[in-house]
Amino acid sequence: MLARIYRPAKTAMQSGKARTRDWRLEFEPAATRTIDPLMGWTSSTDMNGQVRLSFETSDEAIAYAERHGIPFRLQIPQEPPVIIKTYADNFATARKQPWTH
Repeated sequence: MLARIYRPAKTAMQSGKARTRDWRLEFEPAATRTIDPLMGWTSSTDMNGQVRLSFETSDEAIAYAERHGIPFRLQIPQEPPVIIKTYADNFATARKQPWTH
């Protein structure tokens, strides 16, 4: 019953960073999912797969896992580079590429 502690990445479908500041503790799947032959739904006997805990810091998540004796794996997020742009850069005369539609 290994747990994974990580900070979720920004999804490609949004421009904001909502729900990416908290750290999550999720359990790795212990059993494979099975497919129901009649309906085609997937099911699992692993109830820990439904548990998803949120913490403000990674230290709180680590302390929780250690306090409850849960083995864990910590994934450090890679921060994207900050590119400072202004709207006026679109019309600069020293652009690297020509501006076209």
